[in-house]
Amino acid sequence: MGNRTPLYDTHLAMGAKLVDFAGWDMPIHYGSQIEEHHSVRRDAGMFDVSHMTVVDLIGEQARPFLRHLLANNIDKLQQRGKALYSCLLNARGGVIDDLIVYFLEESWFRLVVNSSTRDKDLAWIGAEARAFDIDVVEQPQLAMIAVQGPEARAKTLSVLDESWREAVSGLGLFFASEHDDWFIARTGYTGEDGFEIMLPDTDAVKFWMALSEAGVRPCGLGCRDTLRLEAGMNLYGTDMDESVSPLVSGLGWTVGWEPETRDFIGRAALESERKTGPKQKFVGLLLEDKGVLRNHQKVLVNGAAAGEITSGSFSPTLGRSIALARVSADIGDSCQVEIRGKLLAARVVRPPFVRNGKPQIELN
Repeated sequence: MGNRTPLYDTHLAMGAKLVDFAGWDMPIHYGSQIEEHHSVRRDAGMFDVSHMTVVDLIGEQARPFLRHLLANNIDKLQQRGKALYSCLLNARGGVIDDLIVYFLEESWFRLVVNSSTRDKDLAWIGAEARAFDIDVVEQPQLAMIAVQGPEARAKTLSVLDESWREAVSGLGLFFASEHDDWFIARTGYTGEDGFEIMLPDTDAVKFWMALSEAGVRPCGLGCRDTLRLEAGMNLYGTDMDESVSPLVSGLGWTVGWEPETRDFIGRAALESERKTGPKQKFVGLLLEDKGVLRNHQKVLVNGAAAGEITSGSFSPTLGRSIALARVSADIGDSCQVEIRGKLLAARVVRPPFVRNGKPQIELN
């Protein structure tokens, strides 16, 4: 038996198929992954993401600590509630994890990290924090529900009490508001608008059922994966890990190079890689022939090895097979993918494939 979120029994009652995900019993779907995917793109869907790890960093040196710890520059966060996406790197520039950090006070920042990397993240952060006299406080009592889609905000606001509606109705993208142990952020992992809501585990079932009654569809991790792939969003352990840097994972934009005096962990390795020029790059692929792109399929150009797919699947929104791939830096605008011994034609494109329900690439 795996770990269970506060919504475990509710998932069973609603007909979810549960699978093991990083040691947690999580819903993969509630009957139709495709229908759930379309609900998020066209209306509103909700995900139980209580398996994610919420960590608060407390102490007067919290900001200097994060300047050292993260590849992105924490000094971009000057307004209360503002969020920042960043990679956590090792000294070689490899990605330990990707995360979101929220600024609440100068002595209080909140991190949300992946469940599959919880143990190593907490060990790494704790070890680095000692020199800065920072308290690293995990918040296991918080559940987390993501509500995503073009109608997500309106339907969420409809079930919040008046004080919360006032607090979050005007919340900007990548901002959060905290009140009475609830924490509502306008963030997500689907390429759609919406909220990610951290709340006491004792409130989770009541809130989930209220959202359901408001017309928000329960969704599993299956469609969350196709949604994030369409949106060109990386999945840790698949699209990047400790063996590769952000510069070859489509995450160069998350590295805060300025100011040059900020010596964050992994900077020297990234500077060296940038100076010599990365030998690989991260691209999107659109399959031109019939078939399905999958993780680890080989990418070739004129019969020669050119890289590998890191994430691949059928896109319900586009009706085509798409992928993210790490390939040779000099790849052109076309390639082949080896599928069951056959070489099928694919077009090299720039992610994302879909944002806010609309295709971002041309389909032939």
